[in-house]
Amino acid sequence: MPKLHIQFTLFSAFYSPLISSMTGNFLTEEGFDYEWSIAKPGTSALNALREGTAHVVQSTISQGFTSLETGEQPTSRHFALINNMDGFFLSGRQADDNFSWSSLEGADVIVHHGGQPMTMFKYACYRAGIDITKINVIDAGNAQEMDLAFRSGQADYIHQQGPGPQQLEADGLGHVLTALGPMVGACAFSSLAAMPAWIESDEGRAFCRAYAKSRKYISSTPAAEIAKAQNPLFPKIEENVLKQCIQSYQEMGCWPENMQISEEGFEAMLDIFDFDGKISRRHSYDEICMEVN
Repeated sequence: MPKLHIQFTLFSAFYSPLISSMTGNFLTEEGFDYEWSIAKPGTSALNALREGTAHVVQSTISQGFTSLETGEQPTSRHFALINNMDGFFLSGRQADDNFSWSSLEGADVIVHHGGQPMTMFKYACYRAGIDITKINVIDAGNAQEMDLAFRSGQADYIHQQGPGPQQLEADGLGHVLTALGPMVGACAFSSLAAMPAWIESDEGRAFCRAYAKSRKYISSTPAAEIAKAQNPLFPKIEENVLKQCIQSYQEMGCWPENMQISEEGFEAMLDIFDFDGKISRRHSYDEICMEVN
């Protein structure tokens, strides 16, 4: 079987269903030799599909919205769910068991300024009933730069994917206060994409078998066991911190066993991006997604 190339747009424990297809040996069991990479900051992993340098990538259906809004028909298809809700957390400098989203008004908040994370943050503020214009939203750069800025004393709060917030807490530099996922609600937040011909090939079917096993493993295996297997890929994160992060995502219900991208999850994404004025029409499921058997 040809060598499998996987690319992540962002790499975090939030994408554990894909990560564990590697660390849980499910790809190896299907006969794959594989390698993985991370897209350059600000670059969608979908570019790697177009260029032929990756077979399957971690992305989001909102990338399809972006293409369609510019009159471009997506050539790849999203064929499997990774997460069915937002995976960002809000951390603050002080512990607050009674945290309220209203605390963000008038505060300095480092927010991830990527397209989808920012849209989701806006939507979470809307759902929480707070006025985002009253927040001093800070753009501190990419995920690593944001973390460094907060560690150096900038801002009162920070908006990050796990396990960054959990590591901040372990280092005594922050406290995880809330997660955006439950506030935003269920949606097809992130997914796997590939070229249709590859998805339908023997190689694509073998990948889907491995990925289905990984999803079952993620939804039924203790977080400590998953973290132990994944930890070599997170050299700057303590294993217990990774376990806490994975357990948080499991408890939120981010990783249902079913890998299909549901129509309901797709429609929820349309609602969120319509709220933020990012789409001019309700794009159809078949323009962006593809069901697999």
